[in-house]
Amino acid sequence: MKLLLTDSGITNASIHDALVDLLGKPIAESTALFVPTALHAQPRGAFQAFRVISGQEDRAPMVQLGWQSVGVLELTALRSIGEDLWGPLVREADVLLVEGGDPMFLCHWMRESGLAGLFPTLHDTVYVGLSAGSMVMTPRIGEDFVRWSPPGGGDTTLGLVDFSIFPHTDYPGMPENTMADAEKWAATMPTRAYAIDNQTAIKVVDGEVEVISEGNWKLFNA
Repeated sequence: MKLLLTDSGITNASIHDALVDLLGKPIAESTALFVPTALHAQPRGAFQAFRVISGQEDRAPMVQLGWQSVGVLELTALRSIGEDLWGPLVREADVLLVEGGDPMFLCHWMRESGLAGLFPTLHDTVYVGLSAGSMVMTPRIGEDFVRWSPPGGGDTTLGLVDFSIFPHTDYPGMPENTMADAEKWAATMPTRAYAIDNQTAIKVVDGEVEVISEGNWKLFNA
């Protein structure tokens, strides 16, 4: 997969251009599957899921970018319907749009549903993560970000990249997400760690990492 790990979706022209480059064609000619699962493990997540799916959430644009088509892939339903129904949809999609919310809940259901098992086969698929949707691809998120606890506990996530992410740095209304807080968090992480803000994304293709930003970010543990 080709990864675009964002803090808050496609929030500026630079991140938009990076997405089009990864797709290799216009957004209007591309098909998307949207994954809202991480929202359900936070307060009023069902209402937030509707706002995002219906395109009303303009602070974190992903669904409303003008895709040729958008489907909804709810991971908690997949085990009960069988991969023969949902697997072809995933393989055919140009892009997976993975919403934020709770990263450990999302990680659990990516594994339980079988979606994570397909990732190594999706060579041409573009994966766009938002907040938790980005953090889930890292090796660990850090205990500070664990709210919903998976069976067995811990903060280990999928590890498809070799760095961790501290999102929403210096975001208004999040006093616990300052760059100083990010530095303390990074000191507990065993890998490279990026603090990113809502104007920043991390592009990963064949292991090559590129930061796309019109805002502020910082690399720790380099």
